Amino acid sequence: MPISPNQGSTGGGTVVTITGVNLSGATAVTFGTKPGTITANTPTFITVISPSGSGTVNVTVTTPGGTSNPLAFYYVGAPFKATLSSSSGPEAGGNTVTIAGTGLSTATSVAFGANSATPTVVSDSVISVVVPAGATGSVGVTVTTVGGSNNGLSYTYVTAPTATSTTPDAGPTSGGTAVTVTGNGLTTTQSVTVGGTVAPFAVISDTEVSLVTPPGTAGAADVVLTTTGGSATLIGGFTYTAGPGI
Repeated sequence: MPISPNQGSTGGGTVVTITGVNLSGATAVTFGTKPGTITANTPTFITVISPSGSGTVNVTVTTPGGTSNPLAFYYVGAPFKATLSSSSGPEAGGNTVTIAGTGLSTATSVAFGANSATPTVVSDSVISVVVPAGATGSVGVTVTTVGGSNNGLSYTYVTAPTATSTTPDAGPTSGGTAVTVTGNGLTTTQSVTVGGTVAPFAVISDTEVSLVTPPGTAGAADVVLTTTGGSATLIGGFTYTAGPGI
């Protein structure tokens, strides 16, 4: 007489189906010492809502013909989330975050606000999930498991950056030119490259970043700013000029 699912929340409320024979006229389905709520009953199956409980309990069915053999049902506690590996990311999503806590082995979904994704279970204490797309701003992160749901962490969607100009836009191949990049969404800038080479930088405001050009090759070079919200590229945004030779 199989039981499906064979585990559920300690708070009860799990819809369980028990299959077998001679089940019609069931008068009780007991989880340990507590009765469940029967919602459907035929000769071959019973649907019942589990009561609250804890640990492992025996489930039995009582009909006018007697009481069945016991089946094991496992109560699972609600999950606990301790940390997010990253608390922010781009509106487009696509980045992977790791959630650490306890009771995560039966995780079936992770919601970022109104948008959900299916996690990968690493262990009872670690799951990873690819963040779905979302709107700019902070949202709650909810993990749902067999034991219930938990929402105690937040995640911030960050607007994708834009870069519109560089001042000055040219300098010597030896590098060392102080340049201001103007744009939007630059507050969380994490790196800047000029012609593919990393440049030292400082965030001035959400609309300005200053950098010092590294040495480069004569000609136009792309300027790329990478932020929590993504990357912005000024194609040919800085031109390296060769010095005179004699």
